[in-house]
Amino acid sequence: MADEKKINPSGIELKIFYDENDIEKQNNIGEPGKFPFVRGVYPTMYRTRHWTMRQYAGFGSAKETNERFKYLLKNGQTGLSVAFDLPTQLGLDSDDTLAYGEVGKVGVAISTIKDMEELFNGIPLDKVSTSMTINAPTIVILAMYVAVAKRQGADISKLSGTVQNDILKEYIARGNYVFPPEPSMRLTADIFEYCSNNLPKWNTISISGYHIREAGSTAVQELAFTFADAIAYTEYAVKKGLDIDKFAPRLSFFFNAHNNFFEEIAKFRAARRIWAKIVKEQFNAKSEKSMKLRFHTQTAGSMLTAQQPRNNIVRVALQALSAALGGTQSLHTNSYDEALSLPSEESVNIALRTQQIIAYESGISDVTDPLGGSYYIENLTNEIEKRVFEYLEKIKDMGGAVACVENGYFKTEIENAAYQYQKDVENNENIIIGLNKFKTDETSKPKRMKIDENIGKNRLEKLKKFKDERDSKKVNKLLKKIETLSETDENLFETVLDAVENGVTLGEITNVLKSKWGEFDND
Repeated sequence: MADEKKINPSGIELKIFYDENDIEKQNNIGEPGKFPFVRGVYPTMYRTRHWTMRQYAGFGSAKETNERFKYLLKNGQTGLSVAFDLPTQLGLDSDDTLAYGEVGKVGVAISTIKDMEELFNGIPLDKVSTSMTINAPTIVILAMYVAVAKRQGADISKLSGTVQNDILKEYIARGNYVFPPEPSMRLTADIFEYCSNNLPKWNTISISGYHIREAGSTAVQELAFTFADAIAYTEYAVKKGLDIDKFAPRLSFFFNAHNNFFEEIAKFRAARRIWAKIVKEQFNAKSEKSMKLRFHTQTAGSMLTAQQPRNNIVRVALQALSAALGGTQSLHTNSYDEALSLPSEESVNIALRTQQIIAYESGISDVTDPLGGSYYIENLTNEIEKRVFEYLEKIKDMGGAVACVENGYFKTEIENAAYQYQKDVENNENIIIGLNKFKTDETSKPKRMKIDENIGKNRLEKLKKFKDERDSKKVNKLLKKIETLSETDENLFETVLDAVENGVTLGEITNVLKSKWGEFDND
């Protein structure tokens, strides 16, 4: 009987087994810590230091989220990761009419420097690494973070962490954009420049394939579209006069750890070699630090099921293991109840313990790239790389990432892949345990976390008090300065920093920029 043809989720046909003949023509693997970094960006990897364990957290008020941060740090988390509510992500203050009903629901509400102070109360910012998932209004949120660090008496040159600051993927997959692409790219470059001169340990962008994958892309598309975005950001910064070897070492990436275990490991390995080649060959970087792809990973939220939710603990463990075997620098593990609600304290603890068990009990930290040399892994790594470069060539011929955002190419490709995936699930060609196979009548569900329904009302009162107590003349003067500078090429960061230190809110700054730049319509 002939063997049934097997195709993996990216459309790669798989053989029954692989041997040395399948890797005869492989690209250079090299050693860990050396170009092209396929085996890892550091020679010893986790043998000397584990990845940063960074649980994504944020809900309700700054005070409530601060308590969750302290709980996670107490239980062994090694870095913070901030989830902002939808109004904050869109540059809206909590008292904006468009924010009604959404304040504090899917993240923490931050409108003022006072909110940011409460968020990090009792947490020394020069001693903890913080990641902030913020894009359109990144310049304001990062300015607030720097301002709070200064108020704590910290040396800001010692601040370490990451801002996502990846606006292109918002147009492609996530939808939390505000301004059109051109001024948005300008804000991104302003942050590159400011951090290069003032925050040398800060990752100025987390170029994100995660949300592209969550929207339904394949693994190959995740890498291809992410690197297309990365090329666009790098080109923009170079055209602005920034030195590639000055800003490229602080670029970071954010990838998804999906269900197909070996494909994900190969994807991470291929990603390092692809980026090393791009930076060296396309941008003529001289420093190997510029060529190192450092990335954060989050397990796949879209793969969590509301059916038999405790099965998600196993899914997350396998996804996290693929990220660790693939060489991630930091990792967030999703909580098993996230298909039902915001994660409870219990489920967050299980998610964190999952990482700790992998790190301390599995033995994978004993050597660098333990799966390197596997015929299957090396063949899959090469095949993914080849297909990604084919995509990148096509995107280049179409005018690059910004053109592909504007003409809808990325969106269409992702939608087609998502449609095919869903079709395969419905036809039982893609098995999801508990969803289309081994279904049961469930009698128990995890206890769901609830957000205080008074959060919106409480925020309105707090914001009113804040605005009443500030110097309104100074606020108006600083807003006028931002408005004037927005029509020049001058870097906006220092002025925005001055503004938030003097009580100007997130929404007020965003509204001034909207008045000059307009808003982007993706329809």
